[in-house]
Amino acid sequence: MGSTLTDALDEMVTNSTLHPKLAMSVLSQYDKSMNEALTNRVRSKVQFKGHLHTYRFCDNVWTFILEGAEFKSTLPGAATELVKVDKVKIVACDGKVTAK
Repeated sequence: MGSTLTDALDEMVTNSTLHPKLAMSVLSQYDKSMNEALTNRVRSKVQFKGHLHTYRFCDNVWTFILEGAEFKSTLPGAATELVKVDKVKIVACDGKVTAK
């Protein structure tokens, strides 16, 4: 969802139908809203495991590439779902870091 929003905003800025400052404001609000929703509304749990092929930490962003990964999703009161993938890239950043 976030990448689609970014693409749409980029297109609008390129076409001069949206001011770049407003586009940045929209993305900032999206990040805040998603963080709040994930913190307060999501009750499912996901566990994953796999062979760690590559990892990197740069500019407070972790990047992991797992091979032969398994994701196990559990919702309270529901069945567990297992998904297996050959390769997956996980990108994570600290949500508490503030902009300078």
